[in-house]
Amino acid sequence: MNKNYLITIIMILGLSITMNAQKIIHDAEQDILQEQYGDQWASQDKEIDKKLKELEKKFGKKPNIIHIMWDDNSFGEVGIKAFNKIRGFDTPRLNKMGEDGIVFTRMYTEPSCTPTRAAALTGRLAARSGMHTVSFPPEGAGLPAEEVTIAEILSEAGYSTAFFAKAHQGDIEESYMHNQGFDEAQFSLYNQFPPMFWHAEGEAVGLTKGFIRETTEKNYIVDQTWRPYGYIMDVEGKKGEKARETLPPTLENYREISKQHQEKALDFIKRKANDDKPFYLAYWPNVYDLIPQGQEITTSNSSMFAQNIERLDMYIGQILDELKAQGISENTLVVAMADNGPMVEVPAAMYQVVFNGGKGDYREGGIRVAAFAQWDGVIDAGTYVGDMITVHDLFTTFAKIGGGMKYIPTDRIIDGIDQTAVFLYGDGQSRRDYYHVYTGLSHAATIKQQYKRVWVGGRPGLVKNDFFDLYQDPREMRGMMAQFLWAWGPFDMMKKRHDAMNKKYPFYSRHGVPFEGIENLRPESKIYQETVKRTMETGQ
Repeated sequence: MNKNYLITIIMILGLSITMNAQKIIHDAEQDILQEQYGDQWASQDKEIDKKLKELEKKFGKKPNIIHIMWDDNSFGEVGIKAFNKIRGFDTPRLNKMGEDGIVFTRMYTEPSCTPTRAAALTGRLAARSGMHTVSFPPEGAGLPAEEVTIAEILSEAGYSTAFFAKAHQGDIEESYMHNQGFDEAQFSLYNQFPPMFWHAEGEAVGLTKGFIRETTEKNYIVDQTWRPYGYIMDVEGKKGEKARETLPPTLENYREISKQHQEKALDFIKRKANDDKPFYLAYWPNVYDLIPQGQEITTSNSSMFAQNIERLDMYIGQILDELKAQGISENTLVVAMADNGPMVEVPAAMYQVVFNGGKGDYREGGIRVAAFAQWDGVIDAGTYVGDMITVHDLFTTFAKIGGGMKYIPTDRIIDGIDQTAVFLYGDGQSRRDYYHVYTGLSHAATIKQQYKRVWVGGRPGLVKNDFFDLYQDPREMRGMMAQFLWAWGPFDMMKKRHDAMNKKYPFYSRHGVPFEGIENLRPESKIYQETVKRTMETGQ
Protein backbone atom coordinates (compact mmCIF):
# COMPACT_ATOMS: atom_id res chain seq x y z
CA MET A 1 0.00 0.00 0.00
CA ASN A 2 1.24 3.51 -0.89
CA LYS A 3 2.93 5.23 2.08
CA ASN A 4 1.27 8.58 1.33
CA TYR A 5 -2.11 6.85 1.16
CA LEU A 6 -1.51 5.33 4.60
CA ILE A 7 -0.53 8.69 6.01
CA THR A 8 -3.70 10.19 4.54
CA ILE A 9 -5.86 7.45 6.10
CA ILE A 10 -4.15 7.93 9.49
CA MET A 11 -4.71 11.71 9.31
CA ILE A 12 -8.40 11.22 8.47
CA LEU A 13 -8.82 8.76 11.32
CA GLY A 14 -6.98 11.09 13.67
CA LEU A 15 -9.20 13.99 12.63
CA SER A 16 -12.29 11.84 13.13
CA ILE A 17 -11.14 10.80 16.61
CA THR A 18 -10.34 14.41 17.50
CA MET A 19 -13.73 15.61 16.28
CA ASN A 20 -15.50 12.90 18.27
CA ALA A 21 -13.41 13.75 21.33
CA GLN A 22 -14.44 17.37 21.01
CA LYS A 23 -18.15 16.66 20.73
CA ILE A 24 -20.17 18.14 23.58
CA ILE A 25 -21.94 15.45 25.58
CA HIS A 26 -25.61 16.26 26.08
CA ASP A 27 -28.26 14.28 27.90
CA ALA A 28 -29.68 11.34 25.96
CA GLU A 29 -32.86 13.13 24.96
CA GLN A 30 -30.88 15.70 22.99
CA ASP A 31 -29.26 12.99 20.89
CA ILE A 32 -32.72 11.92 19.72
CA LEU A 33 -33.48 15.48 18.63
CA GLN A 34 -30.07 15.79 17.00
CA GLU A 35 -30.75 12.70 14.88
CA GLN A 36 -33.95 14.30 13.60
CA TYR A 37 -32.79 17.88 13.13
CA GLY A 38 -29.00 17.75 12.99
CA ASP A 39 -28.69 18.61 9.29
CA GLN A 40 -31.21 21.43 9.56
CA TRP A 41 -29.48 22.88 12.62
CA ALA A 42 -26.05 22.57 11.01
CA SER A 43 -27.29 24.57 8.04
CA GLN A 44 -28.78 27.19 10.32
CA ASP A 45 -25.55 27.35 12.31
CA LYS A 46 -23.71 28.40 9.16
CA GLU A 47 -26.12 31.33 8.83
CA ILE A 48 -25.66 32.16 12.50
CA ASP A 49 -21.86 32.06 12.20
CA LYS A 50 -22.07 34.39 9.22
CA LYS A 51 -24.28 36.82 11.09
CA LEU A 52 -22.04 36.81 14.17
CA LYS A 53 -18.97 37.44 12.02
CA GLU A 54 -20.72 40.36 10.33
CA LEU A 55 -21.54 41.84 13.73
CA GLU A 56 -17.94 41.36 14.90
CA LYS A 57 -16.65 43.07 11.77
CA LYS A 58 -19.10 45.94 12.23
CA PHE A 59 -18.20 46.61 15.88
CA GLY A 60 -14.59 45.45 15.91
CA LYS A 61 -15.11 42.86 18.62
CA LYS A 62 -17.49 40.14 19.72
CA PRO A 63 -20.70 41.12 21.50
CA ASN A 64 -20.69 42.09 25.15
CA ILE A 65 -22.93 39.89 27.30
CA ILE A 66 -24.76 40.94 30.46
CA HIS A 67 -26.74 38.45 32.52
CA ILE A 68 -28.94 40.03 35.19
CA MET A 69 -30.65 37.61 37.56
CA TRP A 70 -32.57 38.19 40.76
CA ASP A 71 -34.60 36.25 43.32
CA ASP A 72 -38.10 34.87 43.30
CA ASN A 73 -40.33 36.10 40.46
CA SER A 74 -42.40 33.64 38.48
CA PHE A 75 -43.75 34.56 35.06
CA GLY A 76 -46.17 37.48 35.07
CA GLU A 77 -44.95 39.31 38.15
CA VAL A 78 -42.82 41.82 36.25
CA GLY A 79 -42.33 43.06 32.71
CA ILE A 80 -45.94 42.99 31.53
CA LYS A 81 -48.05 46.10 32.06
CA ALA A 82 -51.37 44.30 32.48
CA PHE A 83 -49.93 42.23 35.32
CA ASN A 84 -48.45 45.36 36.88
CA LYS A 85 -52.03 46.59 37.30
CA ILE A 86 -53.16 43.26 38.70
CA ARG A 87 -50.30 43.15 41.22
CA GLY A 88 -50.30 46.82 42.19
CA PHE A 89 -46.75 47.83 41.35
CA ASP A 90 -45.00 49.02 38.21
CA THR A 91 -41.96 47.75 36.31
CA PRO A 92 -41.72 50.21 33.41
CA ARG A 93 -38.11 49.41 32.50
CA LEU A 94 -38.64 45.66 32.33
CA ASN A 95 -41.88 46.31 30.43
CA LYS A 96 -39.90 48.40 27.94
CA MET A 97 -37.20 45.72 27.76
CA GLY A 98 -39.87 43.24 26.72
CA GLU A 99 -41.26 45.69 24.16
CA ASP A 100 -37.79 46.31 22.71
CA GLY A 101 -36.71 42.67 22.69
CA ILE A 102 -37.87 39.23 23.81
CA VAL A 103 -40.41 38.17 26.40
CA PHE A 104 -39.75 34.52 27.21
CA THR A 105 -42.98 32.80 28.21
CA ARG A 106 -41.42 29.43 28.92
CA MET A 107 -38.05 30.07 30.54
CA TYR A 108 -37.34 27.29 33.05
CA THR A 109 -34.94 27.48 35.97
CA GLU A 110 -34.14 25.11 38.78
CA PRO A 111 -36.55 25.36 41.72
CA SER A 112 -34.38 27.50 44.01
CA CYS A 113 -31.59 30.03 44.01
CA THR A 114 -28.34 28.12 44.65
CA PRO A 115 -29.18 25.43 42.06
CA THR A 116 -30.24 27.95 39.41
CA ARG A 117 -27.07 29.99 39.85
CA ALA A 118 -24.92 26.88 39.58
CA ALA A 119 -26.85 25.88 36.45
CA ALA A 120 -26.30 29.30 34.87
CA LEU A 121 -22.59 29.18 35.64
CA THR A 122 -21.93 25.61 34.47
CA GLY A 123 -24.68 24.76 31.99
CA ARG A 124 -25.36 21.63 34.02
CA LEU A 125 -28.14 20.36 36.25
CA ALA A 126 -27.15 21.54 39.71
CA ALA A 127 -27.45 18.03 41.11
CA ARG A 128 -24.45 17.02 38.99
CA SER A 129 -22.07 19.26 40.96
CA GLY A 130 -23.65 18.92 44.39
CA MET A 131 -25.19 22.41 44.23
CA HIS A 132 -28.74 21.16 44.56
CA THR A 133 -29.67 22.70 47.91
CA VAL A 134 -29.98 26.31 49.09
CA SER A 135 -26.98 26.96 51.29
CA PHE A 136 -27.14 28.65 54.69
CA PRO A 137 -24.34 29.15 57.18
CA PRO A 138 -22.57 27.14 58.37
CA GLU A 139 -22.09 25.40 55.04
CA GLY A 140 -18.59 24.04 54.44
CA ALA A 141 -19.35 23.26 50.80
CA GLY A 142 -19.55 24.93 47.43
CA LEU A 143 -19.15 24.87 43.67
CA PRO A 144 -16.26 22.50 42.88
CA ALA A 145 -13.14 23.81 41.15
CA GLU A 146 -13.53 21.09 38.50
CA GLU A 147 -16.70 22.71 37.23
CA VAL A 148 -16.03 24.89 34.19
CA THR A 149 -18.00 28.13 34.34
CA ILE A 150 -19.13 30.42 31.56
CA ALA A 151 -16.71 33.00 32.95
CA GLU A 152 -13.84 30.58 32.35
CA ILE A 153 -15.12 29.81 28.85
CA LEU A 154 -15.42 33.46 27.89
CA SER A 155 -12.10 34.36 29.52
CA GLU A 156 -10.46 31.81 27.23
CA ALA A 157 -12.31 33.41 24.32
CA GLY A 158 -10.81 36.82 25.14
CA TYR A 159 -13.47 38.43 27.31
CA SER A 160 -13.09 40.60 30.40
CA THR A 161 -15.33 39.13 33.10
CA ALA A 162 -16.92 40.45 36.27
CA PHE A 163 -19.40 39.24 38.87
CA PHE A 164 -21.34 41.43 41.29
CA ALA A 165 -23.92 40.66 43.98
CA LYS A 166 -25.51 37.33 44.91
CA ALA A 167 -23.41 34.29 44.01
CA HIS A 168 -24.68 31.92 46.72
CA GLN A 169 -22.26 29.22 45.55
CA GLY A 170 -20.83 28.18 48.89
CA ASP A 171 -18.25 29.32 51.43
CA ILE A 172 -15.18 27.24 50.48
CA GLU A 173 -12.30 28.92 48.70
CA GLU A 174 -12.61 27.15 45.36
CA SER A 175 -16.23 28.30 45.03
CA TYR A 176 -15.45 32.03 45.21
CA MET A 177 -16.31 33.84 42.00
CA HIS A 178 -12.79 35.20 41.42
CA ASN A 179 -11.64 31.56 41.61
CA GLN A 180 -14.30 30.49 39.11
CA GLY A 181 -13.16 32.53 36.13
CA PHE A 182 -14.14 36.11 36.95
CA ASP A 183 -11.44 38.77 36.68
CA GLU A 184 -13.07 40.83 39.41
CA ALA A 185 -15.90 40.09 41.78
CA GLN A 186 -17.80 41.33 44.80
CA PHE A 187 -20.33 38.77 45.92
CA SER A 188 -22.35 37.23 48.73
CA LEU A 189 -21.51 33.71 49.88
CA TYR A 190 -25.05 33.00 51.02
CA ASN A 191 -28.40 34.53 50.22
CA GLN A 192 -29.85 37.83 51.37
CA PHE A 193 -32.04 36.39 54.15
CA PRO A 194 -29.40 36.42 56.96
CA PRO A 195 -28.31 40.08 56.80
CA MET A 196 -31.85 41.20 56.03
CA PHE A 197 -33.61 39.38 58.87
CA TRP A 198 -31.14 37.88 61.36
CA HIS A 199 -31.15 40.85 63.72
CA ALA A 200 -33.37 42.65 66.24
CA GLU A 201 -35.48 44.40 63.59
CA GLY A 202 -36.11 41.12 61.78
CA GLU A 203 -37.15 39.45 65.02
CA ALA A 204 -39.38 42.39 65.89
CA VAL A 205 -41.48 41.87 62.76
CA GLY A 206 -41.56 38.09 63.14
CA LEU A 207 -39.26 37.20 60.23
CA THR A 208 -36.64 35.60 62.49
CA LYS A 209 -36.88 33.96 65.88
CA GLY A 210 -34.22 33.15 68.43
CA PHE A 211 -31.11 34.35 66.59
CA ILE A 212 -30.05 37.39 68.57
CA ARG A 213 -28.71 36.93 72.11
CA GLU A 214 -31.40 39.11 73.65
CA THR A 215 -34.18 36.73 72.55
CA THR A 216 -32.59 33.45 73.64
CA GLU A 217 -33.24 31.85 77.00
CA LYS A 218 -31.46 33.61 79.84
CA ASN A 219 -30.88 31.01 82.53
CA TYR A 220 -29.85 27.73 80.95
CA ILE A 221 -27.96 28.43 77.73
CA VAL A 222 -24.59 26.67 77.65
CA ASP A 223 -23.18 26.57 74.11
CA GLN A 224 -22.24 30.11 73.06
CA THR A 225 -21.05 29.09 69.57
CA TRP A 226 -24.11 27.24 68.26
CA ARG A 227 -25.63 30.15 66.33
CA PRO A 228 -23.63 31.13 63.22
CA TYR A 229 -22.79 34.64 64.36
CA GLY A 230 -19.55 34.52 62.41
CA TYR A 231 -21.09 34.12 58.95
CA ILE A 232 -19.72 36.38 56.22
CA MET A 233 -22.14 38.37 54.13
CA ASP A 234 -20.02 39.70 51.28
CA VAL A 235 -16.46 39.45 49.96
CA GLU A 236 -14.48 40.87 47.07
CA GLY A 237 -11.50 39.61 45.15
CA LYS A 238 -9.62 39.57 41.88
CA LYS A 239 -8.54 36.56 39.84
CA GLY A 240 -5.43 35.00 41.38
CA GLU A 241 -5.67 36.99 44.61
CA LYS A 242 -7.05 36.42 48.10
CA ALA A 243 -10.52 37.58 49.05
CA ARG A 244 -11.42 40.20 51.64
CA GLU A 245 -14.61 40.62 53.59
CA THR A 246 -16.15 43.95 52.60
CA LEU A 247 -18.46 44.82 55.51
CA PRO A 248 -19.68 42.77 58.48
CA PRO A 249 -23.27 41.53 58.26
CA THR A 250 -25.69 44.13 59.54
CA LEU A 251 -28.87 45.45 57.96
CA GLU A 252 -27.26 48.84 57.35
CA ASN A 253 -24.22 47.23 55.73
CA TYR A 254 -26.45 44.99 53.62
CA ARG A 255 -28.16 48.09 52.23
CA GLU A 256 -24.82 49.74 51.59
CA ILE A 257 -23.43 46.67 49.82
CA SER A 258 -26.50 46.39 47.60
CA LYS A 259 -25.81 49.94 46.44
CA GLN A 260 -22.14 49.08 45.94
CA HIS A 261 -23.04 46.15 43.70
CA GLN A 262 -25.13 48.40 41.46
CA GLU A 263 -22.42 51.05 41.35
CA LYS A 264 -19.74 48.49 40.52
CA ALA A 265 -21.83 47.01 37.72
CA LEU A 266 -22.26 50.46 36.18
CA ASP A 267 -18.59 51.27 36.69
CA PHE A 268 -17.51 48.02 35.01
CA ILE A 269 -19.59 48.89 31.94
CA LYS A 270 -18.04 52.37 31.79
CA ARG A 271 -14.50 51.04 32.18
CA LYS A 272 -14.87 48.27 29.60
CA ALA A 273 -17.13 49.93 27.03
CA ASN A 274 -14.30 51.05 24.77
CA ASP A 275 -11.80 48.28 25.46
CA ASP A 276 -10.48 46.16 22.63
CA LYS A 277 -11.86 43.13 24.50
CA PRO A 278 -15.59 42.43 24.86
CA PHE A 279 -16.95 41.92 28.35
CA TYR A 280 -19.17 39.47 30.20
CA LEU A 281 -20.94 40.81 33.27
CA ALA A 282 -22.94 38.63 35.64
CA TYR A 283 -24.95 41.01 37.80
CA TRP A 284 -27.24 39.07 40.14
CA PRO A 285 -28.53 41.76 42.51
CA ASN A 286 -29.87 41.27 45.99
CA VAL A 287 -33.41 42.58 45.76
CA TYR A 288 -35.18 42.46 49.08
CA ASP A 289 -34.89 44.77 52.05
CA LEU A 290 -36.95 45.78 55.05
CA ILE A 291 -38.42 49.21 54.38
CA PRO A 292 -36.42 51.69 56.48
CA GLN A 293 -38.34 53.40 59.27
CA GLY A 294 -40.15 56.45 57.95
CA GLN A 295 -39.79 55.59 54.26
CA GLU A 296 -43.02 56.09 52.35
CA ILE A 297 -44.57 53.08 50.61
CA THR A 298 -45.60 54.28 47.17
CA THR A 299 -47.05 51.17 45.53
CA SER A 300 -50.72 50.21 45.50
CA ASN A 301 -49.56 46.77 46.62
CA SER A 302 -48.39 48.48 49.82
CA SER A 303 -45.74 45.89 50.66
CA MET A 304 -42.01 45.68 51.19
CA PHE A 305 -41.88 43.17 48.32
CA ALA A 306 -43.48 45.52 45.80
CA GLN A 307 -41.32 48.45 46.84
CA ASN A 308 -38.19 46.36 46.38
CA ILE A 309 -39.26 45.16 42.94
CA GLU A 310 -39.75 48.74 41.79
CA ARG A 311 -36.20 49.55 42.96
CA LEU A 312 -34.88 46.51 41.07
CA ASP A 313 -36.66 47.75 37.96
CA MET A 314 -35.01 51.16 38.36
CA TYR A 315 -31.58 49.52 38.74
CA ILE A 316 -32.07 47.49 35.56
CA GLY A 317 -33.10 50.68 33.78
CA GLN A 318 -29.85 52.31 34.87
CA ILE A 319 -27.87 49.43 33.36
CA LEU A 320 -29.71 49.73 30.03
CA ASP A 321 -29.33 53.52 30.04
CA GLU A 322 -25.58 53.20 30.62
CA LEU A 323 -25.22 50.92 27.61
CA LYS A 324 -26.88 53.56 25.44
CA ALA A 325 -24.83 56.37 27.00
CA GLN A 326 -21.64 54.43 26.17
CA GLY A 327 -22.86 53.74 22.63
CA ILE A 328 -22.62 49.96 22.99
CA SER A 329 -26.25 48.81 23.26
CA GLU A 330 -26.16 47.50 19.67
CA ASN A 331 -23.22 45.26 20.53
CA THR A 332 -24.50 44.04 23.89
CA LEU A 333 -26.87 41.18 24.62
CA VAL A 334 -28.71 41.66 27.91
CA VAL A 335 -30.66 38.83 29.51
CA ALA A 336 -32.70 39.72 32.61
CA MET A 337 -34.55 37.06 34.56
CA ALA A 338 -35.58 35.68 37.93
CA ASP A 339 -33.90 32.63 39.39
CA ASN A 340 -37.06 30.78 40.51
CA GLY A 341 -40.62 31.37 41.61
CA PRO A 342 -41.88 33.20 44.71
CA MET A 343 -40.90 32.13 48.20
CA VAL A 344 -44.48 31.75 49.34
CA GLU A 345 -43.37 30.91 52.90
CA VAL A 346 -42.43 34.56 53.46
CA PRO A 347 -45.48 36.11 55.16
CA ALA A 348 -47.32 39.00 53.51
CA ALA A 349 -44.86 39.25 50.63
CA MET A 350 -44.75 36.71 47.81
CA TYR A 351 -47.68 34.94 46.22
CA GLN A 352 -48.40 32.57 43.38
CA VAL A 353 -49.40 34.52 40.27
CA VAL A 354 -50.01 32.82 36.91
CA PHE A 355 -48.86 29.35 37.89
CA ASN A 356 -49.25 27.16 40.94
CA GLY A 357 -46.20 26.53 43.09
CA GLY A 358 -43.27 28.52 44.33
CA LYS A 359 -39.63 28.35 45.29
CA GLY A 360 -38.44 24.79 45.87
CA ASP A 361 -41.36 23.34 43.91
CA TYR A 362 -41.32 21.32 40.69
CA ARG A 363 -44.62 22.86 39.60
CA GLU A 364 -44.57 25.62 36.99
CA GLY A 365 -44.80 28.37 39.60
CA GLY A 366 -41.45 27.30 41.04
CA ILE A 367 -39.50 26.95 37.80
CA ARG A 368 -41.16 29.08 35.08
CA VAL A 369 -39.89 32.58 35.53
CA ALA A 370 -40.02 36.13 34.31
CA ALA A 371 -37.31 36.48 31.63
CA PHE A 372 -36.42 39.02 28.94
CA ALA A 373 -33.65 39.70 26.43
CA GLN A 374 -32.59 42.85 24.60
CA TRP A 375 -29.98 43.34 21.88
CA ASP A 376 -30.66 46.53 19.99
CA GLY A 377 -30.63 46.09 16.23
CA VAL A 378 -30.31 42.30 16.47
CA ILE A 379 -33.36 41.10 18.39
CA ASP A 380 -36.62 42.20 16.82
CA ALA A 381 -38.72 44.41 19.07
CA GLY A 382 -41.89 42.89 20.47
CA THR A 383 -40.76 39.26 20.18
CA TYR A 384 -42.68 36.74 22.26
CA VAL A 385 -41.02 33.35 22.52
CA GLY A 386 -43.21 30.39 23.44
CA ASP A 387 -40.36 27.90 22.98
CA MET A 388 -38.97 25.97 25.91
CA ILE A 389 -35.61 27.31 27.02
CA THR A 390 -33.80 26.69 30.31
CA VAL A 391 -31.30 28.64 32.35
CA HIS A 392 -28.72 25.94 31.53
CA ASP A 393 -29.00 26.91 27.87
CA LEU A 394 -27.56 30.36 28.56
CA PHE A 395 -24.16 28.80 29.27
CA THR A 396 -23.93 27.23 25.83
CA THR A 397 -25.60 30.13 24.05
CA PHE A 398 -23.24 32.68 25.59
CA ALA A 399 -20.31 30.43 24.64
CA LYS A 400 -21.57 30.35 21.04
CA ILE A 401 -22.08 34.09 20.81
CA GLY A 402 -18.72 34.75 22.45
CA GLY A 403 -16.74 32.33 20.28
CA GLY A 404 -16.04 29.94 23.14
CA MET A 405 -17.69 26.69 22.07
CA LYS A 406 -14.31 24.98 21.67
CA TYR A 407 -13.59 25.57 25.36
CA ILE A 408 -16.67 23.74 26.63
CA PRO A 409 -15.51 20.55 28.39
CA THR A 410 -16.25 17.27 26.65
CA ASP A 411 -15.69 14.91 29.59
CA ARG A 412 -19.08 15.49 31.28
CA ILE A 413 -22.73 16.06 30.50
CA ILE A 414 -23.58 19.61 29.47
CA ASP A 415 -27.32 20.06 29.87
CA GLY A 416 -27.36 23.49 28.23
CA ILE A 417 -28.28 23.61 24.55
CA ASP A 418 -27.09 26.30 22.14
CA GLN A 419 -30.16 28.49 21.68
CA THR A 420 -28.55 31.30 19.66
CA ALA A 421 -31.18 30.73 16.97
CA VAL A 422 -33.90 31.79 19.42
CA PHE A 423 -32.11 35.06 20.13
CA LEU A 424 -31.46 35.83 16.47
CA TYR A 425 -34.62 34.48 14.82
CA GLY A 426 -37.23 34.44 17.57
CA ASP A 427 -40.23 32.21 18.19
CA GLY A 428 -40.23 28.59 17.04
CA GLN A 429 -36.44 28.17 16.95
CA SER A 430 -35.71 26.26 20.17
CA ARG A 431 -33.57 23.15 20.03
CA ARG A 432 -35.11 21.52 23.07
CA ASP A 433 -38.56 20.23 23.98
CA TYR A 434 -37.80 18.54 27.31
CA TYR A 435 -36.58 19.30 30.80
CA HIS A 436 -35.77 17.01 33.74
CA VAL A 437 -36.74 18.85 36.93
CA TYR A 438 -34.86 18.17 40.15
CA THR A 439 -35.75 19.22 43.68
CA GLY A 440 -32.59 18.62 45.64
CA LEU A 441 -31.29 15.24 44.52
CA SER A 442 -34.79 14.02 43.72
CA HIS A 443 -35.77 13.70 40.06
CA ALA A 444 -39.19 15.23 40.66
CA ALA A 445 -40.72 15.62 37.20
CA THR A 446 -40.04 15.45 33.49
CA ILE A 447 -41.47 17.86 30.93
CA LYS A 448 -41.75 16.86 27.28
CA GLN A 449 -43.37 19.24 24.82
CA GLN A 450 -46.61 20.46 26.44
CA TYR A 451 -46.83 17.55 28.89
CA LYS A 452 -45.42 16.99 32.35
CA ARG A 453 -45.12 13.78 34.30
CA VAL A 454 -44.51 13.96 38.03
CA TRP A 455 -42.27 11.23 39.44
CA VAL A 456 -42.39 11.95 43.17
CA GLY A 457 -45.19 10.47 45.21
CA GLY A 458 -46.17 7.89 42.60
CA ARG A 459 -47.51 4.48 43.50
CA PRO A 460 -45.76 1.23 42.54
CA GLY A 461 -47.26 -0.87 39.80
CA LEU A 462 -49.68 1.67 38.35
CA VAL A 463 -49.31 5.34 37.58
CA LYS A 464 -51.55 7.85 39.36
CA ASN A 465 -52.95 11.13 38.08
CA ASP A 466 -49.38 12.26 37.48
CA PHE A 467 -49.73 13.69 33.96
CA PHE A 468 -50.49 17.31 33.13
CA ASP A 469 -51.25 19.15 29.90
CA LEU A 470 -49.55 22.51 30.45
CA TYR A 471 -51.57 24.27 27.74
CA GLN A 472 -54.98 23.08 28.85
CA ASP A 473 -54.12 23.10 32.55
CA PRO A 474 -51.27 25.58 33.11
CA ARG A 475 -51.94 25.71 36.84
CA GLU A 476 -51.63 21.93 37.16
CA MET A 477 -54.98 21.64 38.88
CA ARG A 478 -56.20 18.40 37.29
CA GLY A 479 -53.68 15.60 37.06
CA MET A 480 -54.66 12.90 34.59
CA MET A 481 -53.89 9.22 34.20
CA ALA A 482 -56.19 7.31 31.83
CA GLN A 483 -55.94 9.93 29.09
CA PHE A 484 -52.16 9.60 29.15
CA LEU A 485 -51.64 5.89 29.31
CA TRP A 486 -50.06 6.26 25.85
CA ALA A 487 -47.40 8.51 27.44
CA TRP A 488 -46.60 6.20 30.36
CA GLY A 489 -44.09 4.19 28.33
CA PRO A 490 -42.47 7.11 26.47
CA PHE A 491 -41.93 8.99 29.74
CA ASP A 492 -40.52 5.84 31.35
CA MET A 493 -38.06 5.53 28.46
CA MET A 494 -36.98 9.15 28.90
CA LYS A 495 -36.29 8.54 32.57
CA LYS A 496 -34.39 5.32 31.88
CA ARG A 497 -32.19 7.03 29.30
CA HIS A 498 -31.57 9.90 31.71
CA ASP A 499 -30.75 7.52 34.59
CA ALA A 500 -28.34 5.59 32.37
CA MET A 501 -26.48 8.78 31.50
CA ASN A 502 -26.35 9.72 35.17
CA LYS A 503 -24.86 6.34 35.99
CA LYS A 504 -22.18 6.84 33.36
CA TYR A 505 -21.48 10.38 34.59
CA PRO A 506 -22.20 10.27 38.35
CA PHE A 507 -23.24 13.22 40.47
CA TYR A 508 -20.66 14.47 42.98
CA SER A 509 -20.18 17.25 45.52
CA ARG A 510 -17.42 19.16 47.27
CA HIS A 511 -16.99 19.90 50.99
CA GLY A 512 -14.26 21.80 52.75
CA VAL A 513 -13.36 24.36 55.38
CA PRO A 514 -15.25 27.64 55.04
CA PHE A 515 -13.61 31.04 54.68
CA GLU A 516 -10.17 29.83 53.63
CA GLY A 517 -8.65 32.36 51.25
CA ILE A 518 -10.25 35.34 53.05
CA GLU A 519 -7.46 37.37 54.54
CA ASN A 520 -9.30 39.56 57.07
CA LEU A 521 -11.44 37.15 59.09
CA ARG A 522 -13.20 38.53 62.15
CA PRO A 523 -12.72 36.60 65.43
CA GLU A 524 -16.29 35.28 65.36
CA SER A 525 -15.72 34.08 61.78
CA LYS A 526 -12.69 32.12 62.94
CA ILE A 527 -14.83 30.47 65.64
CA TYR A 528 -17.40 29.61 62.98
CA GLN A 529 -14.64 28.17 60.78
CA GLU A 530 -13.31 26.01 63.60
CA THR A 531 -16.79 24.69 64.34
CA VAL A 532 -17.14 23.42 60.79
CA LYS A 533 -13.62 21.96 60.84
CA ARG A 534 -14.46 20.08 64.02
CA THR A 535 -17.59 18.69 62.40
CA MET A 536 -15.59 17.47 59.40
CA GLU A 537 -12.94 15.88 61.60
CA THR A 538 -15.55 13.94 63.57
CA GLY A 539 -16.85 12.32 60.39
CA GLN A 540 -19.63 14.48 59.01
